[in-house]
Parts: sequence; structure tokens; C-alpha cells
Amino acid sequence: MGAGCAVTYDGLTALELGARLKAPHCVVLASVGSTLDVIHELAEQGAPAGTVVLADEQTSGRGREGRRWHSPPGVGIWLGYLARPAPQAATGVLALRVGLALAAALRDLGASPALKWPNDVYLDDRKAAGVLCEARWLSPGGWVAVGVGVNVRGPLPPELVAHAAAVDEVIPDVTRVAILERLVPRLQRLGSGALLSAEEQKSYGEMDWLAGRELAEPVRGRAVGIDRDGALLVETPQGVKRVLAGTVVTAR
Repeated sequence: MGAGCAVTYDGLTALELGARLKAPHCVVLASVGSTLDVIHELAEQGAPAGTVVLADEQTSGRGREGRRWHSPPGVGIWLGYLARPAPQAATGVLALRVGLALAAALRDLGASPALKWPNDVYLDDRKAAGVLCEARWLSPGGWVAVGVGVNVRGPLPPELVAHAAAVDEVIPDVTRVAILERLVPRLQRLGSGALLSAEEQKSYGEMDWLAGRELAEPVRGRAVGIDRDGALLVETPQGVKRVLAGTVVTAR
């Protein structure tokens, strides 16, 4: 896997952490390029759904569209999770479900998170966490590698503070394990349908950071929610348009 195993993760061995998270298999690494890469390797070897990979540091953490995710040692959750949903379950819907699970975990701890379509979790109007799903349907027994990055402890680098937040800014004594204990069991209970349920849509709507905001990209108009396919709905002079992919830029 290109990395040596860490003895502990915040004082817990991989075996102890796996038991706390109720994960069928847990790997803890001191440093790795990306936990997503390790999940893909393990999936090819037949690892079960629900497998968890946690790294203290990522040297090549990645986000959407090839962006790099700041992943220094000791200050964040750099999680890889193995999902084996039905092939018809779109990764876009899965990413929204993971975002809902993460937001619920943070709410349990006292935060008031918001969700920015398609894959960001916000605290105080700044990005605190992101989700990335990478599917491998053409491989035998296809899978989805789910990556979750959470800025748990600050301070963040000066170049990031205007747009990024750490969870300990709103929950001062939060720990990585406390978040994971509330997140991972929720990931194991995620819905598997190709469409969001009415309850999932309602929950998303209650935390929808974009709703009512004017957008400049990928479509100019006003964001008005999401549909059951997980598409962003944008009200334009030509009617409501569905956006299935793209980078959202709000109008200034």
C-alpha cells in the first residue's frame, strides 16, 4: 500500500478503532498518498463493504476535478470507505448521502453544518469537509471508493482561512474519533436506491447552503434545491434547469 502502518490513531490501534466504529475491516496508516488508492487496492483483493482506511496524513489527497486536499498530519480526518452498492446507484446520489451522514454526525456534536452541492460541508459559510466518490464498475464485483476529508483542528494555513474552516472552531474539544464514531455507522446504513428518498431530500433541503443564492456557474440563475436524482435545480429566465455536474460559483 505504499505506507507503513501506524501503531495507533489518536491512541487506538486499528483493531480497537475498528471495534469502536463497528467496521468489518479497519486499516490505520501513518502516511499515504491517498486513502482512496488504498480502498481501491483492498477492493480488488475482495475486502468487504464497510472497510475503513484512515491515514494520519495524506501526501496526495485529492478532491473533485483533480484538486489537491490539504491533508497534514494529526489535524484532520482523511477517511477512505469501501461501498459496494448496486451498479444503478449513481455516485452523485451516493456523495449526497455521505454528505448528509457527515452533517448529521457534526450536528450530534453540537455544530450547525450546511451542505453545498455537490460534495461540500460548510461551517460558518466556509468549507470544513468534502466528499469524493470514485466508482470502479468495470472491475469484477464493482465498488465505490468513498473519500471523506474533514478539517478537525486548526489553525489552518493563512491562504485557506478565508474559505475553509476547522470543526474545532465551533466545537472546541472535538476529537477525530468522536466524529468517526458518529459518521462510520451512518455510512453503513446509507440508502442504496438510485434515487434520493423524500426524507433524504427533506433533510438536504434543511441544510442546503445554495438554496436561494444566485449562481454564476455552471448555470446562471438562482439555486432552488435538488431533485431525487441528486441534480441541482437552478431557476433561470428559460425555466428550471437541472445540473448534474460542474463547479458551482456563486454570483458576486
